[in-house]
Amino acid sequence: MTAPLSRDLRVELDALTALHRRRSPKTLAGAPGARVLIDGAPRVNFASNNYLGLAEDPRVRRAAARAARRWGAGATASRLMGGTLELHRELEREIADLKRRPAALVFPSGYHANTGMIPALAGPEDTVVLDRLAHASLVDGARLSRARLRVFQHNDPEDLDRVLARLSGPGRPWVVTESVFSMDGDRAPLAEIVAVAERRGARTYVDEAHGTGVWGPSGAGWVNALGLSDRVDVAMGTLSKAFASQGGFVCGASELIDWAVNRARAFIYSTALAPAATAAALEAVRIARAEPDRRERPFALARRLRTGLGLSGEGPIVPWVLGTDAAAVALSQRLWERGVFAPAVRPPTVPKGTARIRFSLTAAHTEADIDAALAAVRAGA
Repeated sequence: MTAPLSRDLRVELDALTALHRRRSPKTLAGAPGARVLIDGAPRVNFASNNYLGLAEDPRVRRAAARAARRWGAGATASRLMGGTLELHRELEREIADLKRRPAALVFPSGYHANTGMIPALAGPEDTVVLDRLAHASLVDGARLSRARLRVFQHNDPEDLDRVLARLSGPGRPWVVTESVFSMDGDRAPLAEIVAVAERRGARTYVDEAHGTGVWGPSGAGWVNALGLSDRVDVAMGTLSKAFASQGGFVCGASELIDWAVNRARAFIYSTALAPAATAAALEAVRIARAEPDRRERPFALARRLRTGLGLSGEGPIVPWVLGTDAAAVALSQRLWERGVFAPAVRPPTVPKGTARIRFSLTAAHTEADIDAALAAVRAGA
C-alpha cells in the first residue's frame, strides 16, 4: 500500500525545519501599513513593499470602493472574453504615459507578466541570458519559453558580453535583468547592459517591479531615470508595491502589446484584474506622479537606518546580510519580540550563505520607527 502523502510531506517539512527554512506567514489584523497588529500586538512593519505609503491612503481606498460599486466585485472573464473594462484601458494609458512608451498591458500579477511575456517572445531556437540573481518569475518565464538558458554574473556587463559572444545558432538572444533587485536593493548598470546587448544583437527585457514608482522622473523607474525608455525592448513592472494595489504590466511598442494580447498565455487565459484593484492602482499612479515627496521620504529614512547599521547603499531596500539561515532566523525572532516585524530571508530566495534581514522602508514610516528598529537590533545583536 502506498504511504499517505501527508507522511511523505511531513518528512520533507521536518527537513526544512532542521535547515531553518520552514516558513509560515504572519497574519495581519488590518491594512499593511508602517505599523500593524499581529497576534494581538502592535509591530513596526518592515516587511512591506508599500514604498510610497499608499496602501492606507484614503484616496486610494475611495477609488477602490467607487470602482467596486460601479463595476462590480470582479471582472469575471478574461480580457479577450468580455473582461476588459474601460478602467483597464485607462490604467494602461496612464502607465504608458508614465513610462513614456507607446502602449502598456496590465496582467493579473507581476508573476503573470513575466511568465506570460518571456515565452511569448522567446522560443526553442532562442537564448535567454539572465542576471544570476534574477527573480524567480523571470527564471520561470525563461524555462517556460523552452529557450536555451544562460546566466551572467550579477550586474556585470563585461561577463554579459562574454556570454553573448560565445552564443551560436539560429535564434535571437534576449538579455533579461531587473532594474532594482528586490533582495539587495542594488541597481543594474542598465546603460552598459543595454549597450552590450545592442552591440551583440540581443533584445532587452527589464523587470522594474522595485524600480517603478520609486526611481526616476515622476517614479517612472530606473530605465527612465537613465534615459533608456526607447532602447529597452520590454519594460515590466508591478502595481502591487509602490502603487499598493494588485497586478503587473508590460510596456513598449504598440506591436509588442498587440503581440502579447495574442500570444501571452498568462494574459489570454487569466481573468482580468478586479475593478477595485484596477482603480486603486490608477489612483496610486496619479498620486505618485503628483507628490514627489512620497518618493524622497523612504530614501531619507533608509539613509538614517543605513547610518545606524553601518551599511552603504541607496534606496528603500536595506538588506542586512548575516550569512547563515540560523542567524537570520534568530535575529528576526529577537526583533519580533521587541515589536519589529522584519522577516528572515533565506534560500532559495537568496543564494546560500547570504541569509539576511531585509528592511523595507516606506513613506509612512517615521524617524521614531527607524530608531525603534535600530534599538531592537542593538538589543538583539
